[in-house]
Amino acid sequence: MEKTMGLESKSALKRIAITGPESTGKSWLAKKLAVHFNEPWVPEYARFYMEAKGNQYDFNDILTISQGQFLAEERIVKKACKYLFCDTDFLVTRIWCLFKYGESHPWIDFMAGNHLYYHYLLCNTDLPWEPDAMREHPGQREELFEMYENELKTRRLPYSIISGNGEDRLNAALEIINRYK
Repeated sequence: MEKTMGLESKSALKRIAITGPESTGKSWLAKKLAVHFNEPWVPEYARFYMEAKGNQYDFNDILTISQGQFLAEERIVKKACKYLFCDTDFLVTRIWCLFKYGESHPWIDFMAGNHLYYHYLLCNTDLPWEPDAMREHPGQREELFEMYENELKTRRLPYSIISGNGEDRLNAALEIINRYK
């Protein structure tokens, strides 16, 4: 697979990853950005997978989820003109594996290093925790946030931390994206 870095020319499609710990508004932000720019977004495949499976999973399910996310992104990218907003990325599945199992799948690691995005919007943990059947770590969001930020820094990936509630969060993301038009 060819390495795809998010520093394409201004006319090229820009894939934006919305990443970060659970219950930080990633899905909400991806949808809002897609509506604002009239562009498609890629929903979090893990939700569909886990709902069908009954929220019971193991280490290998995370690989299947990661592959499903990639396939969904590759299908939806064909509809995009300027931006594609991705509600999760390979860092999410990598950190999920590392946090839960202490190791990651080689394919996920490869993709995290080679399927790169134009910019990563790292959602801060400043939103209140909202429980749902998929969320597992309400007391460890700050620890997980640090893992995300360390991965982004170590890999020298272009990222911005997105904070605030509701429209403030959306406006912060819009300011970042508009800066790189």
